[in-house]
Amino acid sequence: MPQIELFLIFTERLETADIPYMVSGSVASIIYGEPRLTNDIDIILHLRSGDARLVAEAFPLTNFYCPPEEVMAIEARRKQRGHFNLIHHDTGHKADIYLFGADPLHAWGFTNRRQIEIGNKQSLWVAPPEYVILRKLQYFKEGGSEKHIGDIRGMKEVSGDLIDESILDHWIPKLGLTDEWAIIAKDGF
Repeated sequence: MPQIELFLIFTERLETADIPYMVSGSVASIIYGEPRLTNDIDIILHLRSGDARLVAEAFPLTNFYCPPEEVMAIEARRKQRGHFNLIHHDTGHKADIYLFGADPLHAWGFTNRRQIEIGNKQSLWVAPPEYVILRKLQYFKEGGSEKHIGDIRGMKEVSGDLIDESILDHWIPKLGLTDEWAIIAKDGF
């Protein structure tokens, strides 16, 4: 997974700083599904009190764009949709950082995240495939991009045996994603 290895510059630093994280979005769908190009990595962080300082130390301004600690702390206090970016200066690689907040799906995802080896004895904490599918359905609902549907189909084709449909059955109505799921289900998910 050579493209995914490019993003280790973010995850290795989070692990060294002992900041709990999980990878989601396109990188996770590539891990569980079919390869495709992506320009960034989506990472969900569980920031605890004082962790903004640890993030700032892990991503020094000499090598990264990292928002000020105060901005990260404000975003961390949001109950929903706390977010900031990290950018590696030399490569231009970007991490979209989403914060745990009070989102019950984040809580479930963290409880069920998986450590997945990606090569050369390196690993990532990755959201479970059901979480990735649910978020992809939400992104599709919000923006209509077919790439999310393609990612879900690729995940089903490659990792269908890892996907627990009872979990999807539980969350889809709760998240108001029944219509979006019907698009996938008609193809025999």
